[in-house]
Amino acid sequence: MRNLHATPARPTHRLRQACTAALIALAAAAMLQPAVAADNWSRIRPGLFQNRAIATDAALMVELVTPARAQDAAVVPITIKTRVPQSPERYISKLYLVIDKNPAPVAAVFSMTPDLGRADIETRVRIEEYTDVRVIVEMNDGSLHMSSNYVKASGGCSAPAGKDPAEAAAGIGKMKLALEQSGTLDQPQQVQLMIRHPNFSGLAMDQVTRLYTPPHFVRHLDVAYNGKRILSAETDISISENPNFRFYFVPHTEGTLTVEAVDSQDLSYRTSLVVKAN
Repeated sequence: MRNLHATPARPTHRLRQACTAALIALAAAAMLQPAVAADNWSRIRPGLFQNRAIATDAALMVELVTPARAQDAAVVPITIKTRVPQSPERYISKLYLVIDKNPAPVAAVFSMTPDLGRADIETRVRIEEYTDVRVIVEMNDGSLHMSSNYVKASGGCSAPAGKDPAEAAAGIGKMKLALEQSGTLDQPQQVQLMIRHPNFSGLAMDQVTRLYTPPHFVRHLDVAYNGKRILSAETDISISENPNFRFYFVPHTEGTLTVEAVDSQDLSYRTSLVVKAN
């Protein structure tokens, strides 16, 4: 007859060893997982540059200026200072701004021309978690050069908008162009472009409805002088609310600087600025 009150058999020494080994393996896997997840750049890089060589001597080409710790993760200032004058013979053809751990890591791709004189760019971005921020310079000869900074910031992409959706959309598309110093020809002039746009990321929850506001952001910019394109950009949700850009161009004659912006709903906005010599 079976003894219904018998004490369960204890695991053998070998079974205990096997269980211990399994637990150690699981713990090791758990410890390794963050390191694997943190290596986002190895997954982003091939989609942008395939197996092309990227030099890390970008300090000779460009300086990336970022805060070490952002005061506001939804509005992180980014300054790209180039050290290569834009000339027809040698110039920066593209600047890639990449935020490794953002949901949309390619924040912007700027297509440059010699007419800029300087390929410097300033803007403001959202950062979702502690991450490397990179600028990759592509020269007109096809060579690539990269510089990066580590930025401590979190929650920028999922932070609620500064205004409620209806208020944010009220003046959508209003733009302003301003020259830092007007009236000087044949010299690089800094331009500030301000766009009123909520640039909803699609990741922020409306605090009233508890629903996620659908994404709606500026996705493309075209800048022309006297009808000739001098700069264009593809942008994404990583650019902050009310996008703000500073860039340069060289006016050789009096004329009109125009900017056209297109957002993710294919709405188009346009503004212009008349440039005169003193």
